[in-house]
Amino acid sequence: MLTNSVVTRNQQVLLPVLEEKGIHLFIKREDEIHPFVSGNKFRKLKYNVKEAKNLKVETLLTFGGAYSNHIAATASFAQLAGLNSIGIIRGDELAINLKEVLQTNLTLKDAHKNGMRFKFVSREAYRNKTAASFIDSLKDEFGEFYIIPEGGTNELAIRGCEEILTSEDEKFNYICCAIGTGGTISGLINSAYSGQKIIGFPALKGDFLINEIINLSNRNDNWSIESKYHFGGYGKLNDELITFINQFKDATDIPLDPIYTGKMMFGLLDMISKNKFKRGSKIIAIHTGGLQGITGINERLKKKKKPLIK
Repeated sequence: MLTNSVVTRNQQVLLPVLEEKGIHLFIKREDEIHPFVSGNKFRKLKYNVKEAKNLKVETLLTFGGAYSNHIAATASFAQLAGLNSIGIIRGDELAINLKEVLQTNLTLKDAHKNGMRFKFVSREAYRNKTAASFIDSLKDEFGEFYIIPEGGTNELAIRGCEEILTSEDEKFNYICCAIGTGGTISGLINSAYSGQKIIGFPALKGDFLINEIINLSNRNDNWSIESKYHFGGYGKLNDELITFINQFKDATDIPLDPIYTGKMMFGLLDMISKNKFKRGSKIIAIHTGGLQGITGINERLKKKKKPLIK
């Protein structure tokens, strides 16, 4: 997992709408890197883990919600690298009956299995998680640690995401990716080849990510975002999205997660169907992983008697 480079395959997508519109669509299967540390999670964590080891710090500390793929990935990567991990989790009510939480919440269960220690904090405290006083209190409690921000995005994470594209990808006109914190798209923007256009599909509502991406990336002339495919915001989904994800898997044998890649592919194929790309365009979409979270999401859907994700 700490190799200098990981190259993933590009899988062509064959669908009637693509043939009809004359579009060549491929998906970069970053989800195949590792069952838990996959996609952009591996890319973001790779150089941060190396830096922690260089500094001889034995513990990673990061932040996330109860269903955070980043929390699960950090715990798994830490164990693979021989490091300890601590997760500062939003929602102090989860600590009331941790045993029950670990039985029902598969994200936290997997992180716990991989050795992560948890500290559950109130939502108010979580909003102030970057304050110096809060960090100092964590140091008093846990000792020395290496901080990885919520979602994993920092300069080292962007450096890792710059390695997603290879020389073989120069042939594509468009590169598409889902957006959470802006780290992945910033890495793609920085490493894109001349003439390529990066299109981001935010999983969150609002246009605040535009300024974040401007601050994180080194170019402002080769990217845009499509902000209308968030399905209500982060973690929100409906029957239409679930049906799309299941039908896409049946047609292509490619699984999508409902938080990020499912929304990206829904939006991309909708744009293709509406002739937003000229005939003959070559598009590659980045599969950023997150598939381990489907089991937990299906548990929530089952309780609501909603259709499940395949």
